[in-house]
Amino acid sequence: MSQVTASFVLGGRTEMRISKASRGMVLKAARLLSYRSKVTGRGARAKPTRTIGLLSDAITSTPFAGEMIRGALDATRAHGDLLIITETCGDRATESAMIHGLLGCQVEAVIYATMYTRYVVPPQELLGHRVVLLNCLAPGYGAPSVVPDEIVAGRLAGQALVAAGHRDGIWAIGGHRAIADAVEGVFAGNERMRGLQEVLRASGASLEGVIECEWSTEDGYREVRGLLARGRRPRALVCSNDRLSFGAYQALAEADLCIPADVSVVSFDDQDIASRLRPALTTLALPHYELGGLSVQLALANGDLTPAVHRVPMLLRERASVGMPGSLHVPPRTPR
Repeated sequence: MSQVTASFVLGGRTEMRISKASRGMVLKAARLLSYRSKVTGRGARAKPTRTIGLLSDAITSTPFAGEMIRGALDATRAHGDLLIITETCGDRATESAMIHGLLGCQVEAVIYATMYTRYVVPPQELLGHRVVLLNCLAPGYGAPSVVPDEIVAGRLAGQALVAAGHRDGIWAIGGHRAIADAVEGVFAGNERMRGLQEVLRASGASLEGVIECEWSTEDGYREVRGLLARGRRPRALVCSNDRLSFGAYQALAEADLCIPADVSVVSFDDQDIASRLRPALTTLALPHYELGGLSVQLALANGDLTPAVHRVPMLLRERASVGMPGSLHVPPRTPR
């Protein structure tokens, strides 16, 4: 369906023959988007209001990634412009209808966003239009991408341990899949592991082991408990996200191991509970707010959009879970 078709339907024009199905699709999208025709003429502002469309899979329904929406809204308001936010829940038909609706609203650009950082194939309906990819990448696609700088985050995690004196007994929980620069696999895990290993090698340190698992609290608890049950005593744990760290805390406490006196823990994401744990968790903060703001800045910039990858820094939240390596003469209690 073309932008012209959407324009004719929304404008109430009848001189163009449009099928009932196409007309229904446009009107459905318009209702979902609360579409209103742009005001022009004598009452129009000297500077016309620009409209940006933000199309996501499931960002608005998750409070964690919702900061991207707030960052995008604040950046749009700062320019005196409008942001239309839509969500598809991963449904392809809904996505197509939403895109046609946004283009019918004559948006300046579409920000195509995902809840977690991953590789995507943007929908064909966006070809030829001004697009910014938010929290996702599409190699070879002619649009800029805005993503967290996960490689530097991995380096910062490694530097935090090295600065505290850790050189051995370091275990990575969660790990990665495939290789660091491959399209396959978990993007964040690959990038974080790549940065971590770079720093450890450069400092003469190394990982004693990498445990591959899902990134849930239950997995963190199970894997660290299993590690201790096998008689492996870590001096430091690098957890791929905070949920894994929460589980690791539980397993270490059951084995009468103290953080950080016995085991240091460093993580990624900086969820709300990270600062409330005892001891508070050292972690790398995902820059969701900054990601949303930068995507709008790019969408509203003059000129063509250069298909570059913009990496936004992740800040290290230094708290109490990282300390000097603990002594190894006190064996951990075997978990029950």
